[in-house]
Amino acid sequence: MRVSVFSTKSYEREFLEGANHGRHELVFLEARLEPSTAVLAQGSDAVCIFVNDIVDRAVLETLTELGVGVIALRCSGYNNVDVGTASQRELTVVNVPAYSPHAVAEHTLALLLTLNRKIHRAWNRVREGNFALDGLLGYDLQGRTAGVVGTGAIGGVTARTFSCLGMRVLGHDPSPDPELEPDVLEYVELDALFAEADIISLHCPLTDGTRHLIDSETLGLMKHGATLLNTGRGALIDTPAVIDALKTGQLGGLGIDVYEEEASLFFEDRSEQILLDDTFARLLTFPNVVVTAHQGFFTTDAMETIARTTMENLSLIEGGEAAQNRVAWTDDSADSAPSG
Repeated sequence: MRVSVFSTKSYEREFLEGANHGRHELVFLEARLEPSTAVLAQGSDAVCIFVNDIVDRAVLETLTELGVGVIALRCSGYNNVDVGTASQRELTVVNVPAYSPHAVAEHTLALLLTLNRKIHRAWNRVREGNFALDGLLGYDLQGRTAGVVGTGAIGGVTARTFSCLGMRVLGHDPSPDPELEPDVLEYVELDALFAEADIISLHCPLTDGTRHLIDSETLGLMKHGATLLNTGRGALIDTPAVIDALKTGQLGGLGIDVYEEEASLFFEDRSEQILLDDTFARLLTFPNVVVTAHQGFFTTDAMETIARTTMENLSLIEGGEAAQNRVAWTDDSADSAPSG
């Protein structure tokens, strides 16, 4: 099978080639898949895409005209794919439903610890010879209340991690996991979670119902000075509303690995450029904000699993076998899309 691999970075190429074993002809492209670049898939049987590639109706029309029959995501979330149109056009969509929930959960904890103990500020001070402790005061996590929104694979591991630290954990999910309650967490309504949690961690999928889940209204429900963590999808939070909450102190800290407009920023070296996104630039001015550029998944273990599963998905389809990780369209597919 000839596969056009969009949004490719050098580190991904290494893992994908290592897992391919010569089974498929991989055409690596640095370009992001979008309407203007879809023609680059000409001559390919499949496209392989990542989180910020755009597979809307226009792209799907082009892919169909080119004879592309498979869309292989090397991630779990598929909110960037018009699955309904793909199904209508008989294109097969496959994903990597589980690669390493521990990778993202551990990164979530890293964001929390960095924010709470001011590690980012302390590191800079020590490098400058400033060993004063003023402004670096944190608090014990033990005994605090954490709220986990979305308790799937990643959220479940995050909840267990918080629980192991001695935290009381509240969870919210339309499909509660019976293995988590009551030993790990207590399921509550979303408003109660916002009202009681000192730390709120987002792990739910991005759907029409969860877009801007965190807005001025829900921020107003939170404890004054609460900490918000987002390693799910950027559009789960209304960034201008979060900035307003940071300015008033309603939100005491923000740790994000994703950003709503990240497609024009992340995964590239822009250190020699002026940031044109004023909202993102404003975020970076706050001392109680930590931003990483969508690296929560980025561990050797996760990359190996992503590459291996992606190649296995393609091989199964080429061999005419049922694709185990096929994304099937239903009326509520958009409400069940995973977020990793």
